[in-house]
Amino acid sequence: MFDLTDRVALVTGAGQGVGAGIARCLAAQGAAVAVNDIVAERAEAVAAALRSDGARARALPFDVTDRAAVETAVATVTADLGPVDILVNNAGNAGAPGMVVAPFREMDPATWERFVAVNLLGPLHCIKAVIDGMCTRGFGRVITIASEAGVAGTALGISIYGAAKSGSIGFVRHLALEVAGTGVTVNAVAPGLMGVQEISERTRRMAGGIPVGRLGAPEDIGAACVYLASDEAAWVTGQTLNVNGGSHTT
Repeated sequence: MFDLTDRVALVTGAGQGVGAGIARCLAAQGAAVAVNDIVAERAEAVAAALRSDGARARALPFDVTDRAAVETAVATVTADLGPVDILVNNAGNAGAPGMVVAPFREMDPATWERFVAVNLLGPLHCIKAVIDGMCTRGFGRVITIASEAGVAGTALGISIYGAAKSGSIGFVRHLALEVAGTGVTVNAVAPGLMGVQEISERTRRMAGGIPVGRLGAPEDIGAACVYLASDEAAWVTGQTLNVNGGSHTT
């Protein structure tokens, strides 16, 4: 089950953390993987590790907010690995250097645009570049990595990030219905609190409230993506899969 042999996947923001875990999980099931990151060295390091494990992989540095760069990158993937069958929109920037995390009342409006550009417009650019080909070929899997912040409110100072992720979830619902019947599915995965960055004392306290008793690991999200990318998930579309250890249920 969940065999992805002969499928080609593009994973954005895959040079580290959750994205790297998703890339590893897809490759382990047989997919060829284009590893995107805005930092070329990170993308190449992950792609090299995948190749050393026997996978077909290549690094693909570009900024998801640059539509022309996205279109060029998709053309490059198609030429080198084949048409994109699986798109995982993972690139995000809530914890990126220079991004302001603060209560909305304290945020400078000038900081809003980057959150929206990466977390909402970025997936739109990537989807636009691959969706026609998927529909024409009769197979495609679009998976957008949202966030628990997009389905539930928090007091962590990430309201604009959460709003952008909510927008990406809403888009998934609409696009899924637009392309239903073409063989293309469109879904979102909403991770809870992940243990992929330096753990603060506040995060440790929050982790104590997760029912399963631990922070998320990249492979937890990667496994969800493997399922949604598979033939077995052909009847799953327009959904948001909450992967959070029980911290938020719907």
